[in-house]
Amino acid sequence: MEQDGTDRGRVVGYRIPHPMWSARRRVSREGGGVDSEHAGLEQEKRAAAVAAADLVEDGMLVGLGTGTTVAYLLPALGRRHLDISCVATSPATEVLARREGIRVGPFEGVARLDIAIDGADQVDPSGWLIKGGGGAHTREKIVAAAADRFVVIVSSNKLVPRLAPPVPLELMAFGLDATLRSLPHVVLRQAPVTPDGGVLADYHGEVDDPAQLAARFSDTVGIVAHGLFPPAMVSRVLAGRAEHVETLEF
Repeated sequence: MEQDGTDRGRVVGYRIPHPMWSARRRVSREGGGVDSEHAGLEQEKRAAAVAAADLVEDGMLVGLGTGTTVAYLLPALGRRHLDISCVATSPATEVLARREGIRVGPFEGVARLDIAIDGADQVDPSGWLIKGGGGAHTREKIVAAAADRFVVIVSSNKLVPRLAPPVPLELMAFGLDATLRSLPHVVLRQAPVTPDGGVLADYHGEVDDPAQLAARFSDTVGIVAHGLFPPAMVSRVLAGRAEHVETLEF
């Protein structure tokens, strides 16, 4: 499923000047600029989440991601009162979904999903993602791979010109020191245990070639999963930007 990621994303319905995305500038706290920016980003997350909820139809099997943007998705789905069955990528998402009246069951016995919806920490112009800031990237990758459509929901600040560290990793606890010896630039997290017993860490080296780095991680014994998601896995990205939502297809 890995690919070289040289094709740029196609923006549906909008024009974006070249380069497609630029780093969002921090503004001075004077006049409450930072608070205003934060509120704007939260509104963008909400808008992207609502747009994704509208893609879900009665009878679907749905994968629910993890994170702050998905937290806006769950009430949007709950308000629609759909007859759907869901699997969650984390215990926290499962609890929040059930509070919204969404039916969530185990992933056992489910071979495929109609759609999976999740956030991302970074999205580059070719469709490569970094995910796993919350530590659920292994489950998120399994759910995304099982879905006919994987839809990513983000605010505009998650769209970046190029991917940058850190890249989350889940490592086996067995032989951990030996695994770390073969992984330069990797640092364990302070609270490093996943619900599945894995150890969370972050790679802080360069991400010059996402495909090459992903292949290196995949070939390293002791890595359960890494947080680089290839464009081939992504159906579309819904990105909130100011007052509207951009649809990016790859």
